[in-house]
Order: sequence, then structure tokens, then C-alpha cells
Amino acid sequence: MRIGWIIGALACTAASGLAAQDTRGISRAVYVERIATAPGGESVRTIEPARALRRGDTVVLVVEWRGTSRGEPVIVSSAVPRPLAFQQASSDAVEVSVDGGRNWGRIGAMRVDDRDGRRLASPEDVTHLRWRSATGATRLTYSAIVR
Repeated sequence: MRIGWIIGALACTAASGLAAQDTRGISRAVYVERIATAPGGESVRTIEPARALRRGDTVVLVVEWRGTSRGEPVIVSSAVPRPLAFQQASSDAVEVSVDGGRNWGRIGAMRVDDRDGRRLASPEDVTHLRWRSATGATRLTYSAIVR
């Protein structure tokens, strides 16, 4: 039952967790990484559409959009679904938020408060991602672990 809830949450977040300024279309997809052992004993990594997820699975989320035809920069933001722990993005230009989208910066500069006091934020603390791009089509991917 929990797996169905996670996939449902991912689909809802992917469908509604994106905000953009005047884009010509946003698409998103969720994939799961699977590692199998080939007949020769070597590990084979595959990425397949997410249909069933388990705690500990690595997922890859793909966000694509097309900028405006007027040549203005576009800002796209996306919430990281709560059942996922962000790991890394495909671009160093991504900005992150660790407080629900109120403040933005780089992962190495953000701080969070926890029961032990104030500390440097880790990737798992990321709640939102934000990208800036010029015109044309843009694709960004990020990976996360199912909590």
C-alpha cells in the first residue's frame, strides 16, 4: 500500500509541483534505477519508468521545458516530493531551498536548524529546486532516494 502512495505522490508532485514564468510547455517523468547481475557476473545499470518503488530505490526525475519565444529568461521551480531524499542534480547551476522555497542558494551554502543546533544543509534537506534558463528547450534531471 505504501508503494502505491509513493508513486501517487510522485505523480501529483510532478504534475503540480512545477512553477514557471511563461513557458511553452513543461513535461516531467520519473524513472527508477535498477541494477542487475549479467550472466558474466558484472553489474548492469538500467533506468526504467517508475511503476513500483521500494524504500532505498534510486529514482531519476526528468523535467523538460521550452522557454519563451521572446528571448526572456525562464525560471522553473519544482518541489522535491516528500517521500524522496534529493541526492544531486545534473547541473551545477541549480539553486536549492531547504525551507519550502522561501530562501534559495547553493547546497554548500545553505544552513538548517535541527535538534543539535544550526548546521550546514545536506542534499537530503533540500525541499525545492530552481533553474534559470534562456530561450530554447531545456532538460534537467535530478536523482533522489526513496525514503
